[in-house]
Amino acid sequence: MRLPRGQLVRSRVVGDPATALSAALDRALTGYVVFEPGESLLLDADGRGVLTFEDGVPVLAYHTGTDAGGADAIADFAVPGPYSVDAFELNRDALADLHDTPELRVPPGLPAERLAGDPDLADRTRAVAPDERVGADEDASSPVAAFLDDEEKVAAIREQARAEARDRAEEWGLTDALADSPGAEADDGGD
Repeated sequence: MRLPRGQLVRSRVVGDPATALSAALDRALTGYVVFEPGESLLLDADGRGVLTFEDGVPVLAYHTGTDAGGADAIADFAVPGPYSVDAFELNRDALADLHDTPELRVPPGLPAERLAGDPDLADRTRAVAPDERVGADEDASSPVAAFLDDEEKVAAIREQARAEARDRAEEWGLTDALADSPGAEADDGGD
């Protein structure tokens, strides 16, 4: 997916993608947001997630590392944070042709539900989405939806990621920097 360079309106590191999605919705952003997971920054992993927006509502999703689009792209960049997030404004006309790419489209509430795990934000997004887009929300029978609904598989992947991070930290001599304090394990909601 080739995007014209937009005007940077926000750049920050967030622990939860809901922060960026909510900001785009509140700002009624027309443009795109680039999500670069912390693992990309630290581990030289490939791939950024790109979401385009029209009036704050997600339209397209693309993952630069896997070349996946649509719901598959959301699944590819739904990894534990933190994320470096850059939001860019673009003229609506600059996105018109790109937004006419069905294989990259996502239902309005999908990023909030699948990337951020925030059903309230998904409902807020659907409430401002154009009527013709709201009916396009994800089919519960899709393979991605079925996988993400399997809490045991998701939990297993999270635990594997934590174990790999601990191993990498030990390998790099950074075990003192791990957040293994008594309250750290109780706060699993921020994954």
